[in-house]
Amino acid sequence: MRKYITMLLLSCIVALFVSACGQAKDPAAKAVEDYYTALVNKDSSALSALSCADWESNALLEFDSLQAVTTKLENLSCSATSTDGTTTQVNCQGTLIATYSNENQELDLSVHTYEVVKQNGEYLVCGYK
Repeated sequence: MRKYITMLLLSCIVALFVSACGQAKDPAAKAVEDYYTALVNKDSSALSALSCADWESNALLEFDSLQAVTTKLENLSCSATSTDGTTTQVNCQGTLIATYSNENQELDLSVHTYEVVKQNGEYLVCGYK
């Protein structure tokens, strides 16, 4: 019985280790996920920090457009779809839900493909198509 418990514990430890060592999220995809999180959390400082200089004013316009509504994300998952060396294309799945006066408007996140650039070691959202 003791041998069985020891093997069971060892198996659990190995399983935890393997799951913790899974593939890391692509940094460009993570930047877009963080961008959406900052947007729904209404964190303009984080949103600016996650945007390239050319996109920052547009990011803040998106930010302003959501000030009068309650927002949340559902099933957000982003992945890099291509890269050309300087720009990575990122597409997301999920929904941004904006609620005003108990009425929900669901925005499909898959309609945009984001352009992410690496500047000074940071991955920054720099627009979408």
